[in-house]
Amino acid sequence: MKSRIALSAVTVGVVLASLTGCGSDGTGREPSPSDGGSSAARVPSAPAESRAPTPGKGSKDPDDINGDGHRDLLVPVQVRGNPETPGLDQRIGVVYGSAEGLDPATRTVYGRGDLGLPGLPPGSADPDSVFAESTVTADLDGDGFPDFVTSVAGEQVKDGQIIAPRSVPYVAWGGPTGPRTGAEATEVRLPQSVSKLGAGSVVRGDFDGDGHHDLAATAENQSSLVVLYGPFTRSGVPARTDTSLPWSDGSAIPDDIDPTGKARATSLLLQGADDGEQAANTLYPARSGEGLSANGRQLRLGSAHAFGDFDGDGQRDVAIGDDGGRNDEPGYETEAPEVDGSLAVYPGSGGAPVTHRLPEAPEGAKTDYGPGGFAAADPDGDGSDGILVATYEGATLIDGDKRTPVLREGPAKADGKKTSARWRHARPAGAADFDGDGKDELILNWAAHTLFGFYGQYPTHWWITDGTTPRDRTTFTTTGFAPPGS
Repeated sequence: MKSRIALSAVTVGVVLASLTGCGSDGTGREPSPSDGGSSAARVPSAPAESRAPTPGKGSKDPDDINGDGHRDLLVPVQVRGNPETPGLDQRIGVVYGSAEGLDPATRTVYGRGDLGLPGLPPGSADPDSVFAESTVTADLDGDGFPDFVTSVAGEQVKDGQIIAPRSVPYVAWGGPTGPRTGAEATEVRLPQSVSKLGAGSVVRGDFDGDGHHDLAATAENQSSLVVLYGPFTRSGVPARTDTSLPWSDGSAIPDDIDPTGKARATSLLLQGADDGEQAANTLYPARSGEGLSANGRQLRLGSAHAFGDFDGDGQRDVAIGDDGGRNDEPGYETEAPEVDGSLAVYPGSGGAPVTHRLPEAPEGAKTDYGPGGFAAADPDGDGSDGILVATYEGATLIDGDKRTPVLREGPAKADGKKTSARWRHARPAGAADFDGDGKDELILNWAAHTLFGFYGQYPTHWWITDGTTPRDRTTFTTTGFAPPGS
C-alpha cells in the first residue's frame, strides 16, 4: 500500500455551523456526478450516525489509529463559536478507513481530557480544547497502535535571554480502539540541554530507517533541532537523542513514514521563517542506520513542498515551489523569475533539479495569500507520484507532462449567507489510500469563512475523491461531530 496524508499545518479547526442545501443521504457515501472534472458534485453533508471503530490487531502504519489495516484521517473539529471567528474551542476527530474506504459514520472525537493532557491555564474559554495542529500520531512504543503526541505549553520560564512558555510533548498511548479515554498522558523526556524551556513544533519520522518511529522538534531555547529516536519506553524515554542539528527559525517538514512498515529513512526539510514571501529551505538527508545528517543542503526558495517518488526510480525526491504567497510591502511584492510560478523536483539520486511551471492564475484571482500548498499523490497506483498543487480554482495534479484538474465547490449558501463564487473552490489537503487498493484517493476541503479563503484554515467540508475523476468515494462535513459545549 503506497499512500500518504499531507494535511496542511494551518488546518487547525472546523466550524460547526448549520449548513443549507446539502446533498447525499447523510452517510456521506453517495458518489458525486459531475462533468469534465468541474464540481457539479453534491455538496457534503453531516453523517447522520456515529459508530465506534472495530478493534484491530495492530499495524505499522502511523495513520492506522485502530490497527485494523486501513488508514484513518485526523480532522480538526470546532465545538462552538461564531462562524466568522473560528478556531477557539477545538477537538480532534478521527474518521476511520475500511475496505470500502473512509467511513465518516465511524469516528471518534477527542478532547483534552480524553487524551489525558495537562489542563489549560485558568480563564481559558474551553478547558477541554485541544488543537489538531499541535498533535501528530506515531507508534512510539512499537506495539502496532499509533500514539497521539501533543505539544503542551505550560508556564512562562526564563532560560538565558529567552522568556517563553515551557513546551513539552505528551503521549496518549494508543490501542485497538485508539487512545484510552481519560488515561493520564506521559511527558516525553527531553535532553537536559533543552529541558528547561522544552521543545515545540513536534513532527514524526523514521530518521534512521530502523522501522521505529521517531520525533523531531525545535528547541525553545534556540540551541538546536532535537531528534528523539524510538522506540520509546512507556515512561516517555527515547532510545537515544541527537541535538547536533542547528536551530533555525522556521518549520520542520519530514518525509512520510512508509505505511506498509517497510523501513525507510525519512529526511527532514527545514523551511525558514517568512513574512509572506517565499521561504528558504534546507534539506537534512536521512541515513539508514545513522540518522539525520547535520550537513544540510540548501534548496531553492519556495513555501510549498512535498516528498514523494516523482520520477518512479524507487528513491525519495522532494518538490519545492511557489505557493503564491507574497510580501505586500512596497518593493517586495514580487519574486525572482526562477521562483515565481514554478516548482522544482530534487531527485533522490542527487541529480539536477527538474523545474515545472505551475498553472497560471485566472485574471483577477491572485491574492497576497496564494492558493495553497502541494501534496504527493499516486491515484493510478503505478508507483510514481504526481504533485497535487493548489490553484485559485481548486487543484491540479502534475504527473510528468500530464496535468489533470481536480475541482470541487462548496455550497452557494452557507451559514445563512450567500457564498461568493470567488471563494467556493475546495483546496487540496493531501492524499491517501484509505481502502487498500494501491491507489490514492485525493483529499480536498472547504469552508465558507474568510480565514479559509485566505489561509485554508478551519475547513468544514471534506471530499475524498475517486482519484482524479469527477466522482467522490465519500463526502462529509464535521457538523455534529461534537455537540456544542461538549
